[in-house]
Amino acid sequence: MEITSANNDLVKDFSKLKEKKYRDKTGKFILEGYKAVEGAISSNIEIEKIFLLNGKNFSFDKNKIIYTNETVLKKISTTTTPPEIIAIGKQKRLDLTDLKTVKRAALFENINDLGNLGTILRTAAATDLDAIILYGNTVDIYNPKCVRASVGNLWKTPVYNIKDINILKKYFNDFDRISTLPASTDTVNLKNYKTKEKTLVMFGAESTGLSEELIDFSTTKLTIEMKNNVESLNLSISAGIVLYKLFLL
Repeated sequence: MEITSANNDLVKDFSKLKEKKYRDKTGKFILEGYKAVEGAISSNIEIEKIFLLNGKNFSFDKNKIIYTNETVLKKISTTTTPPEIIAIGKQKRLDLTDLKTVKRAALFENINDLGNLGTILRTAAATDLDAIILYGNTVDIYNPKCVRASVGNLWKTPVYNIKDINILKKYFNDFDRISTLPASTDTVNLKNYKTKEKTLVMFGAESTGLSEELIDFSTTKLTIEMKNNVESLNLSISAGIVLYKLFLL
C-alpha cells in the first residue's frame, strides 16, 4: 500500500494523535523512529500501521506497511525533521490486580517533564523494576516526546496510573514505603539503607517534591547524601542513583 498525500483521511486521523484527547479517545499513539518501533514490537505492542519512507526496508508484517514520502511523514511526525519510519500503536491496558505479584516498585508523583519521565522509564527498565506507579497529575507516557525519550524502553516495565491513596494502601500496605526527601534529622542516608523484600520507593516532582499525603504514607524517609554546596539533583538523576543502589547493588 502507498499513500503520498498529506490530505489523505488516514494521515489526517493519525496526525491528530499528537494531542492527548485523541490518544485517550482512540487508545492509540505515535511511535517515531526505528528504535521506538522495534522496541514496541519486541514488547508485543499491537501495531496498527507503519508509515515507511519509499525505498526503505523493514522486516515486519508487510500488510501493515504503508510506503510514503517525507511530506506525509512530516504531517504525522512531532519532530522538525521526521524519521524514516512512523508507526501507530495501540496503548497497553493493564489490570491493577497484577500489582499483587509486585515486590519492587517505584512511584513518581505529579511529574510534568516529558523528557524526564522518558528517561526515568528507561532507567526503570535497566534496574529491573516490577512496576512503575504514576501518581497524581503526571504527564502522559504516550506523549510522543516521552515515547522518544524512553528510547524503546517504555513497555519493558509495567506502568500503572493511580490517583487515589486508598488504592495505594490496598496494594502496598505491607511494603517498606520509602519517601525520597532532602536531608533532615529523621532521614536515612541512601548508603546506609538495606533494601527490604517488598519495597516501594516514591519520588516527587522537582518543583514541589512529594506531597504530605505520600510522606505520611511512607515508612522510611531516605535522602541521597551530597556535599553541602549542592542543593539538589535532577529528578531523573536522583531516580537513577536510588534505583541502582536499592535494586542492583
